[in-house]
Amino acid sequence: MGFGDLNSASGLKVLNDFLADRSYIEGYVPSQADVAVFDAISSPPSADLCHALRWYNHMKSYQNQKNSLPGVKKPLGQYGPAGVADTTCGSTPAAAPKDDDDEDFDLFGSDDEVRSQPTLIAKSSILLDVKPWDDETDMAKLEECVRSVQLDGLVWGQSKLVPVGYGIKKLQIGCVVEDDKVGTDILEEHITAFEDFVQSMDVAAFNKI
Repeated sequence: MGFGDLNSASGLKVLNDFLADRSYIEGYVPSQADVAVFDAISSPPSADLCHALRWYNHMKSYQNQKNSLPGVKKPLGQYGPAGVADTTCGSTPAAAPKDDDDEDFDLFGSDDEVRSQPTLIAKSSILLDVKPWDDETDMAKLEECVRSVQLDGLVWGQSKLVPVGYGIKKLQIGCVVEDDKVGTDILEEHITAFEDFVQSMDVAAFNKI
């Protein structure tokens, strides 16, 4: 497994293809897997690699919180598509850039460092079921409407259509929210406002991150 050389055009192309139907390297929420891959990239993907660039810009917004993201960071060779080896130069010593001041290392950190640490933001991963009126509802348009809901503290994730019977399918879509800014009641209010397409919205899963 791997992406090849993530500091080359070919490696970033592998990453872009890998993210074509994924929001994150693993799972439905940002994790240490994303941090490991992000840290290995020396410059942003080009504009034509739209999936990789979308993911890169999204993960860039988590840089002040990356140590608090779930999971355990693993070698790059344990991520990515099967059959592609990791050849990224310097990918093994992942923490090397942080060792500039080893001689002055303070086990407990200075008071200024403690005060400057970012405050952890409480977040939740939510899986929503959005049901249409009937089998004639344009589900692509329904999903477009749902994703058009843009709120501070809301990030949309992966989605899929799930059969519910009689030819009708519901949209199942994941998102990550900041608990202090976005609640399920707010999401329901905005999503059910598209009454030409949406019959109802239910919370299928709710997990604290």
